[in-house]
Amino acid sequence: MAGGGDLQGAKKRKREHAEGKAKPRPHVKGGGDGAKRKKHSAAGGYAADGGAGEAVARKKTPVTPKEKRLAAKEMSEARKMKRKRHYSLEKELTKLWEKMRCHDVSKEERSKVVSEAIKKMDGKYLDIATSHITARVLQTCVKWCSQSERDAIFDVLHPHLLDLSRKKYAVFLVKKLVELASKKQFASFISSLHGRVAKLLHHTIGAAVVDYAFQRGTKRQKRQLLLELYSTELQLFQDLTLQSSCCLIDTISKLGLQISSVLQYMTIVIHKILEKGTVEYSIVHTAILEYFTIADKTSASDVICQLIPLLTQGALIIDGDEPSNAPELPKKTKAKKKRSKEPLIVRIMQTREGLKLGISCLKHGSAKDRKKIIKSLKGHIMKLALSDFGCLFLICIISIVDDTKLVSKIVIQELAKHIKQLIFDKNGRRPLLQLLHPLCSRYLSPDDLACLNYNVPSLSPTEGDTSENEVDGVTDEDPNGLEGMQIVSESKKDPLQRRHELLVKSELAETLIQSCLESAGELLRTNFSKEVLYEIAVGGKDNVLEGLTDKIHMLHDAIVSDAAQPKTEDIEHAFENFFSSRVIRRMIIDCPAFAVILWRKALEGKCNIWAEGHSSKVVAGFLESPSKEVKDLAKPELQPLVDAGILKVPDPKVVQK
Repeated sequence: MAGGGDLQGAKKRKREHAEGKAKPRPHVKGGGDGAKRKKHSAAGGYAADGGAGEAVARKKTPVTPKEKRLAAKEMSEARKMKRKRHYSLEKELTKLWEKMRCHDVSKEERSKVVSEAIKKMDGKYLDIATSHITARVLQTCVKWCSQSERDAIFDVLHPHLLDLSRKKYAVFLVKKLVELASKKQFASFISSLHGRVAKLLHHTIGAAVVDYAFQRGTKRQKRQLLLELYSTELQLFQDLTLQSSCCLIDTISKLGLQISSVLQYMTIVIHKILEKGTVEYSIVHTAILEYFTIADKTSASDVICQLIPLLTQGALIIDGDEPSNAPELPKKTKAKKKRSKEPLIVRIMQTREGLKLGISCLKHGSAKDRKKIIKSLKGHIMKLALSDFGCLFLICIISIVDDTKLVSKIVIQELAKHIKQLIFDKNGRRPLLQLLHPLCSRYLSPDDLACLNYNVPSLSPTEGDTSENEVDGVTDEDPNGLEGMQIVSESKKDPLQRRHELLVKSELAETLIQSCLESAGELLRTNFSKEVLYEIAVGGKDNVLEGLTDKIHMLHDAIVSDAAQPKTEDIEHAFENFFSSRVIRRMIIDCPAFAVILWRKALEGKCNIWAEGHSSKVVAGFLESPSKEVKDLAKPELQPLVDAGILKVPDPKVVQK
């Protein structure tokens, strides 16, 4: 039998192998007996020990996707257990965290869960604060825990807060503790910063904590933090910081410091901050502005030259533009800039100090720098226009930049796309009003006008030309002279020509007028939009809309048509509305052409109806008009009402009987 012979041969070879007498057999290509033996060995259990191990390994190797996922999870868990000291605690805290941060959980249940989590973390706060998961749990606990529990956590972590301020995840916990700290705890934290403010501002993470404390501090605490950036003496001796006054120059004179040494020290501090790129914080803006008050022309120019690339970094590059030549930043700062799509110059427009810094760079930078700044704003114009300080930065751009083609392309075109939204917005209307009536004190507060006229003293072109009694165009003889002041800059183009190019040549004026024609009644009755309507109706200051007379007359007709409507209960009449009655009165006084049309179509023969209430302002406006034609037109009908005491004129001196 063939099968029996093979079996006996196999047994014989096995005995010879055990006794060491087996002879080497040549390898047979293509299988043969060797292939059969290998197959039989695997099937019949004659494999060596190594073969058995392979079989066991094959059984343990995951085959299905589910088994692979489970195996990977087990391996990951095992590695985390070895690597993390409090891994089991971290898992427990994560489950509690999911419960406490739910919006629908009751106050009592959340308090119970928070207390349980705090008990589990007791004694391990320092280790927990540095983990990206447990730091969030502790931060949430600090937010929702009782005051006694919060005080206990603060007392434990207080000696380590400055170290935690430099940690990537712990910094948020520190900011939360500072935010919810009592006055006593906050004062102790400010004291712990003494001597370390400059070092923390050089740190890309720690700078955020110093700035957060600066924003929340009192005026005295803010000065205490700032003064450490001025001089080594002020950094070493805390008593000196309590005796200083509010501004740097007064501090130098009061404490007897040398300007040269303060300037040298501040130059080193500020240059380190600029090298690190941590210039987005308000404490840094304030320090740089104070530095400008004592800096010479070279030092101030050097800081501005370093600032401009940092402020424009992260902006989108327009086709055909060269990439920014900004200085190389640290890796952490680079990662932060990549995550942020907005250039820094947009983000710093949240404070008045940031606005002044941006205006300094715009005014004292070169033409190439201005071009770089404006191009960096592409895609962010509306955000600036709708913000309190961003709209002032846009006003500065359209007031001093001579390259009107670039301003029209980046700024004006973006404003034109959202013209209606801007007209009705408190801040959005301001750039439009600046083109129609520049630097009008009716639309800009004295603080806003002072910001727009801010200049670095050593770089100001008018340095030494301003007398003690005249600052920014305001004199003792004319305290309300803000209206006539001009923004000081190195611009060469005539302001009226610049306004004409930005307003008329760019076709922004036509878009404005068309929007006003479509919503004349709504604009009349709205507080902010009525100002834009008025400026267009009177043709703008210096008759800047001279080439659009026909369209302005169409706007006059639209306003008069709305005012000529009879009284209804559905909508308040234009003469009786608080806002529209006053703006129509101003139009009557300042625009004789409009006054004549309004009288003939809406008021002639009907003045006795409108002689009382808000509408009396409109009727009396004809007698207040400086135009003889308007007064002569209305006087025959209005004078009897004045004599009878029915109509009251605000300023009787204007009325000529």
